[in-house]
Amino acid sequence: MIQVIERAIDILEFVARHGKEPIQLIRIAEAAKLSQPTCANIVKTLVERNFLENVSRKSGYILGAGAYKLTGSLSYSQDLITVAKPIMEELTEELNETSLLGVIRNNKRFILHTVLCDQDLQVRAKVEADVFGTASGRTIVAFLSAGELDTLLEATGYPLKEVWAGAQTAEGMEKLIKKIRKDNLAQTVSSKHIVGFAVPVYRKEKVIASLSVFLPESRLNTSHKDQIIKALNAAGKKICNRFE
Repeated sequence: MIQVIERAIDILEFVARHGKEPIQLIRIAEAAKLSQPTCANIVKTLVERNFLENVSRKSGYILGAGAYKLTGSLSYSQDLITVAKPIMEELTEELNETSLLGVIRNNKRFILHTVLCDQDLQVRAKVEADVFGTASGRTIVAFLSAGELDTLLEATGYPLKEVWAGAQTAEGMEKLIKKIRKDNLAQTVSSKHIVGFAVPVYRKEKVIASLSVFLPESRLNTSHKDQIIKALNAAGKKICNRFE
């Protein structure tokens, strides 16, 4: 058991030395002096615990959010959080609804930052969620390249009907993705009656995250919905403009 821990630390240190350069499994195995099957098992566990992130099957691995949280480091996507945080605070203050900044990590929707509202009735989102089951996740999925989407679907498969109705085939998903792109907005209503709205966050013409607002369905009416969409789009544009 101790040897496994040592090997896991060796792997993390090796990947960390390469910064944001993805490292393929074969290189990790060689550096750790492990067989590929043994290395793959350790790496799989590190990915599941968010200490490593699988960029893609071909590219390899980089450090994940768990590794940065362990040391208290704020460098993980810190530039994005730094830019978005004050804008998110303004957004939440304007709407008095919770906002969150989401990305895709290890084929899940991962929350980088949350600003809570002060409503008596609040909803809280899990740090990790099904990438297809949230407005924030769907928004990023909608703007993936064809190759990136294929890689994601290879890992996850198409979503179940109860997760994202209509997205069980390539044609169905394409239709839903086109609508999100056209509207520049995704909206979801969960089985627990939680409504989510999300818009894309661009950096150099590439969607790198999503900005979203979510609230109990009981608090949503037509005027509040219009207010949320307007404020959310404005906040998303502010974040994008800060990167220019």
